[in-house]
Amino acid sequence: MGLEDSKKVKVLLIDDEEDFGIIVKLNLEKTGKYDVFLATDGVTGIKTAKKVKPDVILLDLMMPVTDGTETYKQLGEGITTKNVPVIFLTALATKEDVEDGKGTIGTKHFIAKPVLTEDLIRRIDAVLRRNRID
Repeated sequence: MGLEDSKKVKVLLIDDEEDFGIIVKLNLEKTGKYDVFLATDGVTGIKTAKKVKPDVILLDLMMPVTDGTETYKQLGEGITTKNVPVIFLTALATKEDVEDGKGTIGTKHFIAKPVLTEDLIRRIDAVLRRNRID
């Protein structure tokens, strides 16, 4: 890995829709700004997060077995994962629900599916900026 690779933002996408994950990975990596790691379930996602130490996690809420809420809880209990910002992806909320200027519902960051790559990049960058300030 060269110096250029170390400057890329490490994104972990945990989503049971494998095709969706591959599309997001291709679109984000195409920008040259991101390295994207995929997991199709919560258990694998937690293991991957501990291994790769992502800068941000994109987490689907609706997944079989270990859903996004439980996965989030477990990430929050992990020493290496508790401070990683999480952006929830969900088809349960509409774009209007989360387009309040902050992209949050309560204190949690959300993006409504379907996701436009430009919106996702904007949200990732905003969350990382906010996290550096906090």
